[in-house]
Amino acid sequence: MFVAALKAPYRPVLAHIIPIRRCNLSCTYCNEFDDHSAPVPTSDLFRRIDRLAELGTGIVTLSGGEPLLHPDADGLISRIRERGMIATLITNGYLLSRDRITRLNRAGLDHLQISIDNVVPDEVSKKSLKVLDQKLRWLAELAEFDITVNSVVGGGIRNPDDAVVIARRARSLGFSTTAGIIHDNQGELRALDEAQRTILDELVALGDSTFDVATYNRFQKNLATGHPNDWHCGAGSRYLYVCEDGLVHWCSQQRGHPAIPLERYGPEDLQREYHEVKSCAPFCTVGCVHRVAQVDELRQNPQAVLAQWFPTSPGERTTAPVAVRALRWAFVTSSHRDLFRHAAMNLFGVRRRAKP
Repeated sequence: MFVAALKAPYRPVLAHIIPIRRCNLSCTYCNEFDDHSAPVPTSDLFRRIDRLAELGTGIVTLSGGEPLLHPDADGLISRIRERGMIATLITNGYLLSRDRITRLNRAGLDHLQISIDNVVPDEVSKKSLKVLDQKLRWLAELAEFDITVNSVVGGGIRNPDDAVVIARRARSLGFSTTAGIIHDNQGELRALDEAQRTILDELVALGDSTFDVATYNRFQKNLATGHPNDWHCGAGSRYLYVCEDGLVHWCSQQRGHPAIPLERYGPEDLQREYHEVKSCAPFCTVGCVHRVAQVDELRQNPQAVLAQWFPTSPGERTTAPVAVRALRWAFVTSSHRDLFRHAAMNLFGVRRRAKP
């Protein structure tokens, strides 16, 4: 189903679904939680998962709040997998234990992300390496699913260098790492100073991820210096945010648009919202929406997009990893680039234009 979502221009590639708004923490920069909400009934969530499958969604992420507070989180993961979709989870990690990790394995979880904000907990965030390091060791030992540790810069984090310490620890345990710029309570830019920008560069280099380098060059490099990005946001179509009330929104930071019940959301809504121009897009820092947009950009024009993502001009702040250099060779400089481009177009379901 994931490949089908990539091929079809209006199918959701990724949907976030909220099984519970309550969280066991209270990070000061976060506007996505409360301290009292009850779990959404499992039967309601099953219907929402089924509806996402009917819409052709490729990936479903359980988010929150803290999704592991839901008493049937394992059943939700299993339902996502049974409907042919990739199941992922975003957690603060506090509720992970050896038994909980084993249960996630049995449920069929594909991917888990933990965001760790600092080395030692403080008044801004309790998501600290000091508290979570044991959880990371258990994950390294037991998890049968992929793991990403996200470290952040900006947003009032007291010691920006903590992000590098966290990323290095994650890499030492064999996990993938990502780097994020913490948004304000509207989901928009909090510009970085020079020291923070240097740390962001180091985080991208530590990750050694093709897509992280692409995201940096496409979005984060501008945002870090307070400059807008020129891009098309497909939220409400290629990316869906389904809140605890079962309404579809553009994203976690733009709740209320379009706020249509998922059960009534159909192809016309997906097409309309894809083409809707979002005024928040230029300074948006919501990384999952950026990544979905990058998939569409690559699908539509792989040669131009790869050149934009991985520029070769002197003075670039990042060094392209091997995978990036291979992509650039295959699609841009190779004498066989037409063959590679044709194969990519077939994969993404793009028809070749007839030559005049």
